[in-house]
Amino acid sequence: MDPRAHTDLRGDDGIEETDEGKDLESAERRRIMFRMGSSFFLFGLINNGLHSSPERIAISYPTAVLYVIVLSAALDLVPADVPKGVVAFFNIAPAFVAKVGWPVLSTGKIRYSRRLSGCCALSVLGMLLVSAFEFVWMRLLGIALASFASGLGELTFLQLSTTYRPPSIAGFGLGYFSSGTGAAGLVGAFLWWNLRGLGVRIGVGISAVLPFIIPLVYGLWVPRPAVFEMLSLPPSYDTDELPPTDAYTPLAESDDVIRSEEDAATYPQRHPHMPIALSVDDKRRLVKPLVLKYMLPLFCVYMFEYTINQGIAPTLIYPVPSPEKYPFLRFIHSIRDYYPLWQLVYQAAVFLSRSSISLGLPPLPMNVLYLPALIQAIILFLLALESALGIIPDTSEGLAVSACFLLIALEGFCGGSAYVNVFFRVNQEPLSSSVDHERAKQEKEFKIGSIGLADSLGILAASLLAVPTEVGLCRAQVDRGKMLCKNL
Repeated sequence: MDPRAHTDLRGDDGIEETDEGKDLESAERRRIMFRMGSSFFLFGLINNGLHSSPERIAISYPTAVLYVIVLSAALDLVPADVPKGVVAFFNIAPAFVAKVGWPVLSTGKIRYSRRLSGCCALSVLGMLLVSAFEFVWMRLLGIALASFASGLGELTFLQLSTTYRPPSIAGFGLGYFSSGTGAAGLVGAFLWWNLRGLGVRIGVGISAVLPFIIPLVYGLWVPRPAVFEMLSLPPSYDTDELPPTDAYTPLAESDDVIRSEEDAATYPQRHPHMPIALSVDDKRRLVKPLVLKYMLPLFCVYMFEYTINQGIAPTLIYPVPSPEKYPFLRFIHSIRDYYPLWQLVYQAAVFLSRSSISLGLPPLPMNVLYLPALIQAIILFLLALESALGIIPDTSEGLAVSACFLLIALEGFCGGSAYVNVFFRVNQEPLSSSVDHERAKQEKEFKIGSIGLADSLGILAASLLAVPTEVGLCRAQVDRGKMLCKNL
């Protein structure tokens, strides 16, 4: 019986039943919210992360924790005469294709269980190809499959978050997914560090069980959207309810949604029993207002961020600090330790900033979504200036390392903040006023899925800028007599 049915009872017994009912309802609510948060955190943790760099430690590109393992192993198996840029291409391109092409080409209702099962199968197959074959092209194919599965997985989970109501629950799930993506780099690197002692083939083979976590969590643990329609939420959860035009309407179990007479009059071109599918013109209309509002700031943040990580950070090297003079830097033993340090600082900052929503911090207002990109551009300029001109003398390596530490941490905060806030804002946009709920639902799923175009283009643009940037900065250091970058 619904515990709220006791609220009008009087007497001691009635009060006891009311209190007990409220306690039971509160406990059930906490249990469901825990399942929701932990599920989306696991989705982000398993699916997203940072992977190893062909030449150094890490390229900051969002792929799977599984892919941290796959690529780390693949780089050990690829012969020295194979250009590492080829590995990077097979890493980046398939995820880009999945995130950009899938929202455009897919039509109709999303079958989440089928799509996630497909991602699981591709991830397992990719890992097995890397571990089982000695042929270079087979290993590269395995990397490509893992990359494609990761890109499609990220797209799918972002779309899945929009299916929950009220919008605060949708934002709750997205916040924990974002937090999981931030944790993935740290967890994935730690996991491979411990598995690599078994050898790349055994380590990757053991890790092939990880993809199965996602369909298991989706099938057995994550609450379904209908659960929240029946759950009584406190004011802290439902203060941002959608307008009346976006009220929830239960969907038919059948794939063929029978439309009302009013809906049929609105869209007379579709047969009443024909499944809904967005047309190319529909998708073009939906994307157009997103470009300046969400895509451009995310593109700029990613382009500046990955240019710093791939083109500038490798040149931020200084003489090894004296342990006696700088005891807080005694963990730096050679100039090769600087780049891993910058990546560790960056990843930790990304994790914290991507967790901001799940930690209860308020999202950025709409009118300051460009602020992270602006700060990122200033950081890029300052770090490039320091690398090229040596504003801080090499004799003050403690000051130089501290300044770079703070700027790179701020870079990570800006990058993670842009990611979680842009997707959170898209997630929170109300459904369209269409009387066809399924159509409005597909429109929102497409909108959040199409945003992936921005970060992917930013990454590709940065990959083109990073190489000449690194070469130019190293040359500038050599011209002023600093030869450290030539000794890496």
